[in-house]
Amino acid sequence: MIQKEKFTLSNGIKIPTVGLGTWQTKDGEDAYNSVKWALEAGYRHIDTAYTYGNEASVAKAIKDSKIDRKEIFITTKLPANIKTYEGTLSHFTQSLNHLETEYIDLYLIHAPWPWTNVGEDCTEGNIACWKAMIELYNAGKIKAIGVSNFHPKDIEALIEATGVVPMVNQIRYFIGNTQDKITTYCKERNILIEAYSPFATGEILENEKLFHMAKKYNTTIPKICLRFCYQNGTLPLPKSIHKERIFDNLEFDFEITKEDMEYLNSLSGIGSIKPLRS
Repeated sequence: MIQKEKFTLSNGIKIPTVGLGTWQTKDGEDAYNSVKWALEAGYRHIDTAYTYGNEASVAKAIKDSKIDRKEIFITTKLPANIKTYEGTLSHFTQSLNHLETEYIDLYLIHAPWPWTNVGEDCTEGNIACWKAMIELYNAGKIKAIGVSNFHPKDIEALIEATGVVPMVNQIRYFIGNTQDKITTYCKERNILIEAYSPFATGEILENEKLFHMAKKYNTTIPKICLRFCYQNGTLPLPKSIHKERIFDNLEFDFEITKEDMEYLNSLSGIGSIKPLRS
């Protein structure tokens, strides 16, 4: 079953091949229930972030599940506007407290620039954050470290300054928007690509081309989207607050043929190419 499979990060850490995304999931009942249902369905990978504001609800659902903490892979993220060593340590501690855990499985720099100023050169700040994360990693407080929404030049700056290659880059990735330059760069360096918004925030779920593809495989468009990400070697992070969909999003154990994958990889213009945001 797909939820039992795992990718291996460059440091040897195993990460479940599909995770529940919680972006835009309201704190409280929505966040609690979505994580509760996900764990019931068999997810063992939950993706959240400090700026989502729902870490406490994620923690409560995990705690109430009675599942051993070691069996659940938790990802959270440093706010994009934090670009200092001290700020990184402080916000990490806050996330640790919100999530009621002694360690984080994967910690990411949420973006290379503040969301209020996309494209700003924050190289020095990113390096400061990265050094703090390396320290936390070496102390065993984080099992794996990475980035989100980073372009090759942003990653190169971290590597040149510290010699430490991020283990993950979480980017907006879906059929018609595979960000080939970034993905190729990362795969050449054994950096796992995590695919957020695998359904293009719902924009591609009525696409006629994908409808015909789903019909061919006797499945649904969401499952085609998830399988596409997985077969391209990326880790999909589907998001939903509906129990039936959360369960359904784990059912993509079928295989898309090589020819059909080539066709899907050739598509463009499916879903608008929006500014990165996760």
